[in-house]
Parts: sequence; C-alpha cells; structure tokens
Amino acid sequence: MSNNYSLFEDFPHQPLATNILLASLKVNHIAPTYLFSGPKGVGQKEIAMRFFEGIINKEENSIKTRRQLENMQHPDLLVIEPTYLYQGKIITQSIAKSENLSSHLSPQIRLDQIQEIKKFSTKKPIESTISMVLLEDVHLLNESASNALLKTIEEPTNAIFILISSMPDKLINTIKSRCQRIAFKPFSSEILKNTLDEYSEKLDFDSKSIQEEIIALSQGSPELLIKNINLIKNIPKEILSKSVDLPKEQLKALMLAKNITDELNSEQQIWLIDWMQHFYWRKQLDINKIKRLEQLKTHLRSSINQKIAWEIALIDIIDN
Repeated sequence: MSNNYSLFEDFPHQPLATNILLASLKVNHIAPTYLFSGPKGVGQKEIAMRFFEGIINKEENSIKTRRQLENMQHPDLLVIEPTYLYQGKIITQSIAKSENLSSHLSPQIRLDQIQEIKKFSTKKPIESTISMVLLEDVHLLNESASNALLKTIEEPTNAIFILISSMPDKLINTIKSRCQRIAFKPFSSEILKNTLDEYSEKLDFDSKSIQEEIIALSQGSPELLIKNINLIKNIPKEILSKSVDLPKEQLKALMLAKNITDELNSEQQIWLIDWMQHFYWRKQLDINKIKRLEQLKTHLRSSINQKIAWEIALIDIIDN
C-alpha cells in the first residue's frame, strides 16, 4: 500500500494523526468508529476524507474518488453537520454561515439526522465496498440523538464512522468508549500569526497586544482565527476597550450596556463575552467574572431582554 504514503502529504502539521491512520491502512486494521478530536479547523475533515480515500481505493490512486470525497459527492458518503431552527425551518450550519443567518438557538445534531445515518449505513454501497459516515461537531448532539447514535455505532454495519469534535468531553462516555480516538494538535502561534498577517488589511487594530489576544483566543485553530478576525473588525474600538477596562461608575456601565446592545448583533455580543472571559482569565485569573459572564451568555441565548441582561451583569461585575 505504498501509494497511501502520499495520502496525507498536504497535511504536514498533523504528523501524529496521519501516521496512526497510515499504520491502520498499511495493516488493513480499520476501526468501525473514530473520534477525531482537537481545535476546529486543523485538518480533521480534510484528513478524514483522505482516510476514506485510502480505505476504498486500497493500493490505487484515483483522482475521481478524491474529487468526489472532497466535494462530498461520493454516493457512499454521508456527511452530517449540526442544524439550526431558523424561522421555523431547519437549516444546516454551513448554510447558516454562508448566508450570515443568526439564531438565538444553538445548533444541534437532531434525532432525524441519526435516523438518516442508520438508514444509510444499512444500505449496500454503490461504488465502494463500504459506506462512510462523517459527523461534524458531534458534541452538539441533543440527548435523543446521542442515545440513537450510540445504538447505531453499537450495531454491526458495513460502514465506517468518523466523529469530529473540538469538545469531546461533552460526549457521553459510552460513545467515546466505542471510538478509536485520534488527537489533532492545535496549530502553532507562528502559523496563526502568518494567517493573521494575511488578513491584516481587514483589521483596524494595529495594537500588538490585541493581535496577540486574537491569536490566543483562537486556541490554535485557523478557522476560529478567521472567525475572530471577521467579528472583531466590526466591533467599535471603544466598546472593545471598555469591555476589558470596565467603568467603575454604575451610570457609565449602563451606558456601555446600551452601546453594546445598540451596535452589536447577537453573535457579536456572544463573541464579546468570550473576549472578556479570555481577558479576565489571562490577565487577572478572575474566575468570578468569568462565571458571571457565562451566566450572561446563557441569558442572551434565551428570550431575556439583552440590554437588561447586560446592565445587570456589568453592575454585578463592577460591584464585586
């Protein structure tokens, strides 16, 4: 299977993960279920597709197969991603992202999606000898979907499952115990700094400290880094600076709450809380502020008035 040694040549930053997968292909010892863990966007999905390619192509290289998998158009491949309930309709996470849609609800992998997996995995493959199922952000399973997935991977099928998660600890232990876990490393700060430099024109922040904070907040993930860049560029400097250097007077805190809710949408407000939590942990190790901000995040995702939620939270923080 010498040709398979070129499968992962495009992913030099994940040698541990790719070496383990190559070893599995070499001895033809493929686990029924894998859990690819690590920060978002460090190659898990792309490497999963190359691994699928290695499984179904054996010793032969096929441009057709690679393109089918990369475009997620292979007839024996099923990709499941979290969905949003948006204006009464279920839409996928990728569509919501491409159309800049927002929702107060968190994305979920739902029971009907797991039922689709079960139906798919029991069918006879069309072009290959095995069916392939990829689940993105699998930690976003709701409870009923989680139980259904466990039953699905427990039953013998002619399918291989790859679960991808940046928060594997949120998965139930019985699912994790049935997976071969492959750890993906975060990218180095140097790699993220190079990515940040490519997007420097989008940022109106020339402060080195802010750039360092953006890199640290991205946790080794280029996907999160780009998301952070796109969010921070539309947040007024004054709000950004005051959010980590809170006014001592209650009246000014109330004005800050008003500015935040007047000028930032829901997604930007959640991101600002993440920014504040990150700052208070790195600079002050203040767990109380972090917990209070986490409570605020929960309130913003509910139907509570955003301005009132911010007012109460900021006054609580400056008074304690």
